[in-house]
Order: sequence, then C-alpha cells, then structure tokens
Amino acid sequence: MTSTALDTVIQATLDASSLQYEHADEGRFFVTLPGTRKLQTNCWLIVAEHALLVEAFVCRQPDEAHEEVYRYMLQRNARLYGVHYTLDSTGDIYLIGRVGLHAVTETELDRLLGQVLEAADGDFNTLLELGFATAIRREWGWRESRGESLANLQAFRQLVERDGPVPPLSER
Repeated sequence: MTSTALDTVIQATLDASSLQYEHADEGRFFVTLPGTRKLQTNCWLIVAEHALLVEAFVCRQPDEAHEEVYRYMLQRNARLYGVHYTLDSTGDIYLIGRVGLHAVTETELDRLLGQVLEAADGDFNTLLELGFATAIRREWGWRESRGESLANLQAFRQLVERDGPVPPLSER
C-alpha cells in the first residue's frame, strides 16, 4: 500500500471517529484522543517504510515508587493489544506500537487507537497514585489548608484517607 493510500485510510478512520488531528505532512498524523481520567492523550501515527508506528505520551517520570510503577506497566503489557508501555531517555512513560503496513485497515486502526485510549486513560490514575502519591497528598493538604477546591483530586481521596495529607513544604 502506498503512503498516499495509507494516509487516506488513516484520515477516513480519524474522521469516522470524529477525532481531532493534524496531518503534519505525508505519513504523519498528530491525533488527540479525548479521555475522562486523563483529559486527552496525544498520539502520533507515523507511516514508516514497513510499518505504521504509534506513539502516545502517558505521563512524566514518576517521582517515587519506581519499582511498583514499572511492575504495573510490565504486567499491564501482557494484556495490551498492539501497543506496550515503555520509557523514554528521561523516564517519561509512553505507549508505543508497530503494525505492518499490510495490516493497516480502518478496523485495525480503530482498534489500535481504542487500545491506546483505554490504556492511557484507564491506567492514568493508577500510575499517578503509584508514582506521585506524596505530591498528590501534599497538593491535597495545601488546598485543604486554604479552602481550595478538591474536586479534581477526588479520584485520590482513598490515598489521602489511608495515609493522610502531607503538609506543604512552607508549613514544615
């Protein structure tokens, strides 16, 4: 399949799913996948010589509990379709995948993007809770001490209830 034909398949799939995207240049698409826990996941689709490459940023390098985060990602890799968790040179977490060009169809691309979204959005709070627990608890304590809204931290209420908030650095 030619790069132009693949571009057509990719555009048709993205349009059919009403996804926002930029067609950067031939064979390169920057796609925004909407989520609920992770409000959006940015994903590159790149047509290479023999494969369609998929790369999506999930979250930055964990502050703590690296072993638990990496164990979670490795165990999760066994259940993912077409993509897997990896780290970049700074330790930031990505989902990447590679599909042979012969296998790129609208159905397959939709399935692959669905898996990226399900993993990035579905695992987001777990990754944050494991890798950023102290920062979350500190933010909770800071907001609570000032009467600020805790609305967007409610997903982590059990973390704070279990371990208690961490006082902000300025109050230690």
